[in-house]
Amino acid sequence: MKDFYKRFVTEEFDENGILCKFEPTPEQNYNFAYDVIDELARLEPDKVCLYWVNEEREEHKFTFKQVSEMSSRFANMFLAHGVKKGDMVMLVLKRHYEFWFAIYGLMKIGAIAIPATNQLLAKDYVYRFDAASVKYICATIEDNVCEHIEEAMEKYDGIVEKFCTHGNREGWINIMDEAMKYPPTLERIPNDVEDNMLLYFSSGTTGYPKMVMHNHYYTVGHIVTAKHWHNISDGTLHLTVSDSGWGKCAWGKLFGQITCGATIFIYDFDRFHPNELLQVIQDYKITSFCAPPTMFRFFIKEGIENYDLSNLKYATIAGEALNPEVFNKFYEYTGLKLMEGFGQTETVLAVGNMVGMEPKPGSMGKPIPIYNMDIVDESGKSCPVGEVGEMVVRTNGQKQKALFKEYYRNKEETDAAWHDNIYHTGDTAWKDEDGYYWYVGRTDDLIKASGYRIGPFEIESVLMEHPSVLECAVTGAKDPIRGQVVKATIVLARGYSPSDELVKELQNYVKNATAPYKYPRIVEFVDELPKTISGKIRRVQIREEDNK
Repeated sequence: MKDFYKRFVTEEFDENGILCKFEPTPEQNYNFAYDVIDELARLEPDKVCLYWVNEEREEHKFTFKQVSEMSSRFANMFLAHGVKKGDMVMLVLKRHYEFWFAIYGLMKIGAIAIPATNQLLAKDYVYRFDAASVKYICATIEDNVCEHIEEAMEKYDGIVEKFCTHGNREGWINIMDEAMKYPPTLERIPNDVEDNMLLYFSSGTTGYPKMVMHNHYYTVGHIVTAKHWHNISDGTLHLTVSDSGWGKCAWGKLFGQITCGATIFIYDFDRFHPNELLQVIQDYKITSFCAPPTMFRFFIKEGIENYDLSNLKYATIAGEALNPEVFNKFYEYTGLKLMEGFGQTETVLAVGNMVGMEPKPGSMGKPIPIYNMDIVDESGKSCPVGEVGEMVVRTNGQKQKALFKEYYRNKEETDAAWHDNIYHTGDTAWKDEDGYYWYVGRTDDLIKASGYRIGPFEIESVLMEHPSVLECAVTGAKDPIRGQVVKATIVLARGYSPSDELVKELQNYVKNATAPYKYPRIVEFVDELPKTISGKIRRVQIREEDNK
């Protein structure tokens, strides 16, 4: 339904047609599952909402009527098993379509969904169960997920009921079989738009993950992500690459895209193979696509020019900073300019190359008008053009309708990140004379050498252009004279071996591409880089190991 999304927001555009004002304005009792899924089921019952395909090319298309009915069946099933408003329910369902039915069903009840990755081990579950007081869990029986959960339950006795999918297991309830016993309709259960709705464990690169709590405004906020970054319109077939356990799923496969008229394409795969994903984009005629830069790098190495991507009309990129070389190669092969964006588990799209903007390769774009973004120095003053500072949201004592509510059960961390009417993202950047933001790195990752403040990304970006470098992480290493020096920890591409000659070649490569003082004085070759469960490089671990 054209412009259906406009009933939930106020927006304005400048003389060039680019978004300049955006505010979520839903009713006080707004609930995405009722007001979007059920309403679109009433208005366009036969329109495809979800298009699911697995690696074996088995397909399922679910119309809005079917998704509405299945979410109500799941809601009725959860209610019958004792799930109540405010209960914590963890979902470890990979990319299986049951995830969508479950999370929308939980929204209808007012229970709080906790998406999680299937890569968690028993110790990870114990921490999460305790931290959030999880009462119910829905999990796939694949990948030993249930075994890890059962092991965790030996140390945690708060789980009331266990539901599983993709098979049967003793002591677990098959979620689809059970749900089909319940009616496909549900009388609306009242809620407030500010009620707790969704909780993510952040994949921070330091310490234990924090619990990021969102209310129902979050689902409206992602209209800006979908409409003004993904360029979604009625009839778009959109694919965001993300497991359901990560916040990127909420960004691209749960809320905004559906409100804006897209059909969500779900490719249910276990391991990323660039040739297979390119084949899917080609065969299913995907029109809008979003993935992290690493995937685009692999597409280019795979031979993207050998695939027919003519149906692809728009491509966006996020999750890590974009190397200009990737931008240029993708444009050369497809004619599409990658539109980079920036945000966090705590936010919706905060900085981005919005629809209608001309992207600058390597820039995140400009602040999105849903937030009052700024770059500030250590005293909280706005940084001038060209000066590196921390990206923040100035809240001015006002409720932030699409910013996280809090770090759940952690007032100390909440107050540390959000104080004096400023939410601190912990990410640094600088802006150019046109107002474009350029990513530098996490505040913890800044290198201070001989009076210079050096961000790791610029150096990593240069190193990644060298054919010998598969992956790299740039950190600061202690130095008695300079305080810190730049260190590059590198995983070599196939066919290359560590040598003093290669070290010198890489150092000169950086010197020739950027300011000479930024070159890595230390180069270490490793087999793999330390990473979080979500695949983010843990530079903190490299620093800790250097300091032992």
